[in-house]
Amino acid sequence: MNTETTERALPGAAVPAGAPAGAAVPVGGNGDDVREQVVSLYQKQKKIHPRAVSGWFAAWRWALVWATQLLFYGLPWLEWNARQAVLFDLGARRFYIFGLVLYPQDFIYLTGLLIVSAYSLFLFTAVAGRLWCGYACPQTVYTELFMWVERRFEGDRMARMKLDAAPWSLQKLVRKGGKQLAWVAMGLWTGFTFVGYFTPIRTLGSSVLSFGLGPWETFWILFYGLATYGNAGFLREQVCKYMCPYARFQSAMFDRDTLVISYDAERGEPRGRNRERGRKTDLKAANLGHCIDCELCVQVCPTGIDIRNGLQYECIGCAACVDVCNGVMDKMQYPRGLVRYDTLNGMQRHLSRGQEWRRVLRPRVLVYTAILGVIVLGLGLAIALRSPFKVDVVRDRGTLARLVDDGYIENVYRLQIMNATEQAQRFRIGVAGLPRMAVVAMPPVRVEPAGARWVPVAVRVPPEVASAAGPGSHRIEFTVERLQPAADAAATGAPAVGRPQSEKSTFIVPR
Repeated sequence: MNTETTERALPGAAVPAGAPAGAAVPVGGNGDDVREQVVSLYQKQKKIHPRAVSGWFAAWRWALVWATQLLFYGLPWLEWNARQAVLFDLGARRFYIFGLVLYPQDFIYLTGLLIVSAYSLFLFTAVAGRLWCGYACPQTVYTELFMWVERRFEGDRMARMKLDAAPWSLQKLVRKGGKQLAWVAMGLWTGFTFVGYFTPIRTLGSSVLSFGLGPWETFWILFYGLATYGNAGFLREQVCKYMCPYARFQSAMFDRDTLVISYDAERGEPRGRNRERGRKTDLKAANLGHCIDCELCVQVCPTGIDIRNGLQYECIGCAACVDVCNGVMDKMQYPRGLVRYDTLNGMQRHLSRGQEWRRVLRPRVLVYTAILGVIVLGLGLAIALRSPFKVDVVRDRGTLARLVDDGYIENVYRLQIMNATEQAQRFRIGVAGLPRMAVVAMPPVRVEPAGARWVPVAVRVPPEVASAAGPGSHRIEFTVERLQPAADAAATGAPAVGRPQSEKSTFIVPR
């Protein structure tokens, strides 16, 4: 069975004259080029052997590889206030991010962070295409690292292809086996680091060395390590082409003023092999463009596409083709930029860089920027103004309402006070809602750093107030105030710090 499907390219993808058979074909008459290509879903994919490349964009890519991996692998080892600086302690239900202590009730901040990330992606994609994919996406970063290891063991592109085609020998076994062992070690270390964000990494390391890992830690280290090993070592471009949804909906964020990797077909066509020309060849007389058809842009592409066939959804914007093409142009003494970051309007209308940058401030970009700015400002203010403690009120179901000495009516509650700071705090509890209502004598409550404490609270009203209010439930409000840290524990008149927290509840007067 050979099931086939049709792929449609991004709008505006230009196809040069003389493209090989089976390449993109422009159709339609509305000014947009649509490329259709039949792809077999069950066809075995040819292995891609990307060639090593150096250049300005490659240096940027490696700089971001170093930056992201130093952050990922190094952050769990940083200490802050005698604890791990970044720790998501699911068992204790505490999330520590440097000086910030979050509870599950603070999930709204995570939602805000995800919204900021999404709108940032929309904004950067509208302006400059798939920058995230090409430079900072974990799939790209780990694939780059795994390919670097592969080159150390097996050599560059041609050497790897020859090794794959050669029969098995001791040398091939050593090279292939050494590469696999290095990949496994990188995957396991990545899984260990990932789990170290949820279990204190020093404790986790001690457990690994003493063979005392728990079942969940073992599972997640192996699972995340296997995912890294499989995605970066074997699947590679398949993840970007078939598993990642971003490649499919990116065209909704592109327009004709988005900076993308572009091939200048007007300058490059007709193509000619190196044997057909020399540096002093009159290209016009020879009817040749600047493209010498060396196919190095295809050889360095991590997804195996030919950028000369126009913009394709598989392109991750890594600019490896730009670097290698610039190197070829330098050798041929032609101007750089045959393959470059450019916009479709810039290519077709021959706009200058200044004209292209002025078109960046278009309605879509301005809307994304405004929305992103408002969200970032709101999230920042919410975090800066968040209360240093939280309060929950739960009625004591065992004692709803009772008659006590002198005819007073008493209700019992349980208050949970959560300290969101890393210093011990004391709190004073008050209540309001009915006349002469009061909390039964209670000293200030001490809560340990980043701790939570359940406190039983008894509330009473005089009999005449209860009679005037009538039987049933009546709305009341608890007030919890944070006291000065240096105030004496027995001094109930200690001054409060900051805004008090209020929580509503009900007071029941029996019939």
